[in-house]
Amino acid sequence: MKTHIEFMTAAEALDGATSALFIGRRDRLLADDVTDLLPAGVAPLWPAMIDGCKPGDKGAAQGTFAAGPLARVVAGVISDRCSRHNAPGRPDAVQELVARNAPGEGAVAVILAVDEAAQALGAAAAVARALPEFDRKSARPRPEREVRVAVLAADGKPVALKRLQIVADGVRFAGRLVDMPPNELHTDAFVEIARDVAARVDADITILQGDQVAQSGLGGLWGVGQAATHPPALVILSHKGSAGGRAISLIGKGIVYDTGGLSIKGKDHMPGMKGDMGGAAAVLAAFMAAAELGTAHRLNAVLCLAENSVGPESTRPDDILHLYSGKTVEVNNTDAEGRLVLADGVAWAERHLKPEVIIDLATLTGAQLMATGRRHCASVCNDDALEAAAVAAGRLTGDLVHPLPYVPEFFRGEFKSEVADLKNSVKDRMNAQSSCAGQFIAEHLSEDYAGGWLHLDIAGPSTAGERGTGFGVALLTELLDRL
Repeated sequence: MKTHIEFMTAAEALDGATSALFIGRRDRLLADDVTDLLPAGVAPLWPAMIDGCKPGDKGAAQGTFAAGPLARVVAGVISDRCSRHNAPGRPDAVQELVARNAPGEGAVAVILAVDEAAQALGAAAAVARALPEFDRKSARPRPEREVRVAVLAADGKPVALKRLQIVADGVRFAGRLVDMPPNELHTDAFVEIARDVAARVDADITILQGDQVAQSGLGGLWGVGQAATHPPALVILSHKGSAGGRAISLIGKGIVYDTGGLSIKGKDHMPGMKGDMGGAAAVLAAFMAAAELGTAHRLNAVLCLAENSVGPESTRPDDILHLYSGKTVEVNNTDAEGRLVLADGVAWAERHLKPEVIIDLATLTGAQLMATGRRHCASVCNDDALEAAAVAAGRLTGDLVHPLPYVPEFFRGEFKSEVADLKNSVKDRMNAQSSCAGQFIAEHLSEDYAGGWLHLDIAGPSTAGERGTGFGVALLTELLDRL
């Protein structure tokens, strides 16, 4: 089903809609700004409908039919409870309610009754996640669905509809990339999509592809992708910014498919590895959103694109790769490939882009799920203020961030090699694996780098079930504003 999402005022959303879904906490749904929008026949039933909902952790809904064009009205009730490590606006519950209760066709109005205008971004991103774009089903033609979204804020502050639209479109764009199969989204196709984004937002673009990757000294990226039919690429998009902005580089892991290489994953762990480019998808979408919103930052997006394939040219365990940082890496696990491409990406960014802040996103480790679960990404950061800003942005947007220890002196020894500067996988898998993986990337920043570095491991939250979530787009957009 083709679903269009458009943000507008409540009056515009309800005009001509055939169904409406109102979402909020109990008190918000009983407030005048919500009840004034109800059809006359529904208003008397509304309190009982809401009281009949027991929201629990995921929210609950009750609907009724109405006379007139607005034929069905649904109340989606969110719990008043929220733990301190969740987003206060409960975008997780908003997503559940939209996914379960948005009708399958026609014009649908979704009215988000939030406590304060600042929560609008998280709610908007939740609607976007609930309604993914990618579809290759061919059984029969299906109707199109028009979803009109409005936000009512109890604090009376204005809601920036343009920003909500741009971020929601970015979330769905990133989710669509993650959902695409690798026979469609190979590295060459990803490069062309990046070209389209650059043209759309009038950004400069630099592409190192195929033999250029090897000739440029990007030994990690080349070593991972050299065996694939479609060669690896480093793609850099640049937004000029304006006075008052900072130099910020976003680096995304773009492994379009991860077989594990010669350290092969096997039939139980390989399916789903089309999503190993979730970091690059989020970086590209967030760059597009920030540029469309006119960010003042001198912003660069660096996409590290490769397929970790199996073939005669595959990197072997025991091979030594020469990375862009100048350091050598003895490969002891070809399935620890993401850190190799990111190491080249951050080193390239530091040398050529002179960033004040480097942020890398990656579906990097299964250990992230052990540490912070399926909803929170794990952060490793060298700067207290940058880490705090990321956590705060996550609480607002619903792209939740939980810090892991940053202690290089505890973790860099895990990569000790007798014959090279580093190995690429840890010796002790019980010693904070996700922190160690992040530290491997940091080892390829120069000792002179004095800026902020934030690593976000999004292995868990980048997908939900078999769908991409677009995780990271709203987070990065909000974080860039805070920086």
